[in-house]
Amino acid sequence: MTEAFLYTMMAGVFGLIIGSFLNVCISRLPDDYSIDEPRSQCPRCGRMIQWYDNLPVVSFVMLGGKGRCCGEPISFRYPVVEALTCALFVGAVYHFGATWAAVKWCVFSAILVELIFSDLETRILPDEFTKWGMALGVMFSPVVLLPYGLVGAMVSVYYPQASGAMASFVNSVLAAALLGGGLWFLGWAYERLRGREGLGFGDVKMVAMMGAFLGLETTLVGLMAGSLLGTVLGLAWIKLKRQSSDNYELPFGSFLGVGALLAAILSF
Repeated sequence: MTEAFLYTMMAGVFGLIIGSFLNVCISRLPDDYSIDEPRSQCPRCGRMIQWYDNLPVVSFVMLGGKGRCCGEPISFRYPVVEALTCALFVGAVYHFGATWAAVKWCVFSAILVELIFSDLETRILPDEFTKWGMALGVMFSPVVLLPYGLVGAMVSVYYPQASGAMASFVNSVLAAALLGGGLWFLGWAYERLRGREGLGFGDVKMVAMMGAFLGLETTLVGLMAGSLLGTVLGLAWIKLKRQSSDNYELPFGSFLGVGALLAAILSF
């Protein structure tokens, strides 16, 4: 067994554990419930779930997708989140090895998975992941350098003595401020023109978090991909549900999250 294979396997196990934790956050944070207490409960009947029925993916398969205590169906969201987080962690470690780059992309992936499914279910993007994610993205920027890009070129022109770490830090901060602020302005302008809210502030904070992790150019790619997905799939879903596009609230954060994941993978 090679060292690289061992690290990849460890990443997979850790991804399953983190995915299980993300499921707790998705279920509890939108309602401001504690993620520490009480212990895991059946969402159908409220009974405590034993540890052997709470193993990521495995327990869902062994129980046939139904709760042991009441026999009611378990949401497919639970194994999907766990398996997706596992796959993203494995991909990051397989590509980067046991490095800070792998750690950064695992953290970013976990944040996006939580936000994608939280917005999909509740239309809420918890501050615990958007605001703290923004801070983590900025902190990672001098350690795992962002692409040189336009900001790096500007820094090198005005501050030739600046290091790559400094240019990466500036890129992270500027991308968060400019893209988050730009999206906020668009939402404000839409509300003034149409007389109703068209964009939640959670989306603004999410875009700022994406900018902090990805930098200016890569975040723009993620924004375009997310917007395209939201337009095509969102309108198709509205038509399928026979709803009006004027008042139906789409999970824009979910589309942004998918776009950010695609942009990050393409930037590897």
